[in-house]
Amino acid sequence: MSAEYGADQIQILEGLEAVRKRPGMYIGSTSTRGLHHLVYEIVDNAVDEALAGYCTVIDVQINHDNSITVIDNGRGIPVGIQKKAGLPAVEVVFTILHAGGKFGGGGYKVSGGLHGVGASVVNALSEWLEVKIYQDGKIYQQRYERGKVMYPLKVIGTCPDDKHGTEVTFLPDKEIFEETIYDYDTLKIRLRETAFLTKNLKIVLRDDREEKIEKTFHYEGGIREFITYLNRGKQPLYDQIIYCEGTKDDVYVEVSMQHNDSYTEGIYSFVNNINTPEGGTHLTGFKNALTKTFNDYARKNKLLKENETSLSGEDIREGLTAIISVKIGDPQFEGQTKQKLGNSEARGAVDSIVSEQLTYFLEQNPAVAKTMLEKSILAQRARAAARKARDLTRRKTALEGMALPGKLADCSDKNPANCEIYLVEGDSAGGSAKDARNKSNQAILPLRGKILNVEKARLDRIYGSAEIKAMITAFGTGIHEDFDISKLRYDKIIIMTDADVDGAHISTLLLTFIYRFMPELIKQGHVYLAQPPLYKVEKNKRIWYAYSDDELNEILKNIGRDSSNKIQRYKGLGEMDAEQLWETTMDPERRILLRVIMDEETTSELDLTFTTLMGDQVEPRREFIELNARYGTLDI
Repeated sequence: MSAEYGADQIQILEGLEAVRKRPGMYIGSTSTRGLHHLVYEIVDNAVDEALAGYCTVIDVQINHDNSITVIDNGRGIPVGIQKKAGLPAVEVVFTILHAGGKFGGGGYKVSGGLHGVGASVVNALSEWLEVKIYQDGKIYQQRYERGKVMYPLKVIGTCPDDKHGTEVTFLPDKEIFEETIYDYDTLKIRLRETAFLTKNLKIVLRDDREEKIEKTFHYEGGIREFITYLNRGKQPLYDQIIYCEGTKDDVYVEVSMQHNDSYTEGIYSFVNNINTPEGGTHLTGFKNALTKTFNDYARKNKLLKENETSLSGEDIREGLTAIISVKIGDPQFEGQTKQKLGNSEARGAVDSIVSEQLTYFLEQNPAVAKTMLEKSILAQRARAAARKARDLTRRKTALEGMALPGKLADCSDKNPANCEIYLVEGDSAGGSAKDARNKSNQAILPLRGKILNVEKARLDRIYGSAEIKAMITAFGTGIHEDFDISKLRYDKIIIMTDADVDGAHISTLLLTFIYRFMPELIKQGHVYLAQPPLYKVEKNKRIWYAYSDDELNEILKNIGRDSSNKIQRYKGLGEMDAEQLWETTMDPERRILLRVIMDEETTSELDLTFTTLMGDQVEPRREFIELNARYGTLDI
């Protein structure tokens, strides 16, 4: 008998129930990323006050109980009765979806929290939330629990007449989130970026848990200082930071840029302080302006002769770090994730302002213009050489490209969804892996030594590297502008290196290559790190494997610590025979794989990390290692 289905089975989710029922629709996920998103929503409301010219300081506190407090000195959320709802405006903001000062009522000229769901969604997904408003000499307060009002808005005290602003404290709901412990560094990265994008705004991040850390972000130079920060692991080619600013067609445009000695471009675009990782019309306008203006200047000043080919945008952007930030009244985003701007007026505004002001800069700084040209011409030549090498690679079949002594041992299953490839460090470990694998769906590609550091190499050298060519051909997707994920030959790309410092370095080299030239593989979840065991424990002919020191201690506690325990510390994959390698690292039923993920909201910080680790500058790398040593293990 079929289940009853009638009018009574159609549910209406009232108020904030819909948010609690489907949280992922509103904050992306209930993982740690969604958890941190709650903070961003409240902070973004305060930033909107700053963009409107009313807020100069935002305090963000992680409290000892892991609740969050955000305090701003803006105007304070209105406390008067909102006529349509018949409720205080603050209650409407925190309990009704799509309510706020951002829908053409004149409250905000520009706003990041476009959809007006921020405060109410945070409220819905919190165990409790309290809001205090300082306004007209009074302190107002209201409390909610899981989105429900606990008492009407009330006055709880007085304050000086000149004190104003909003204070929101909330505790994320354990019933909703998989994890409710906030990560200080994750918040630090996002808040630093927000401060760079809002010049003169001071943001203070305080962690009142065990370590009691406090950090202030305040950048009078705004995005100019952002460029200095992003280029700190590189060598700038000239001292000046090019800065363009202006308003056209009601679009406020800010652009800053500077070339460095690297071979990768780092261009980051923002709309109303929201990162747009997929770019959009503002990015298109910038690229058009840069390419056209620079070529026009080079020809006019005889830096490029009439018979010489114009420089491509890619040539000019090699080694360029740039920030494009626009403020726009009614931003139209393509897709719900706000990742790509669609407003046509943004393209014209950025193009016009950058063209005019960049032309002026180049005319005033001929030495910088010459430096940029020399870098671009070298890039153009390297690109031509790379094109030849790429065409050669294209003509080879998958196996012809494998000129390594330990060739690709491919799998017999031709359905990519079932297949995985292990990138294995060294020939001896590669031999063990070939013997251990399931030949039907596991391919092995042994890599000899440390591959080329792509952070320090141009495209032509990358195409000339045998190890990299082997990976490109094996994966099947091509790289760079040729990349096509539909041609991927394996669902999982698994990096398997020794569990020591050298192995970690090789993993980082491989990840740098994939991140720089095939980032979509990471974004779509195809890249993994194998986790070989650190220890083998043997007692009375029984064997246990430990993947960490804690696990080793747990095993020893369970079996008893005595002289009959045989403990072997694995220094490399080559110390394991095929059976052990299969049991510990390759058997899908027992292995541990770490999926490599990237947060597109903080790509600038990710770029900086790779540059710091793999670039030429020693001092930033030393600082990074010292700062992050507490998260790592020392291998001696």
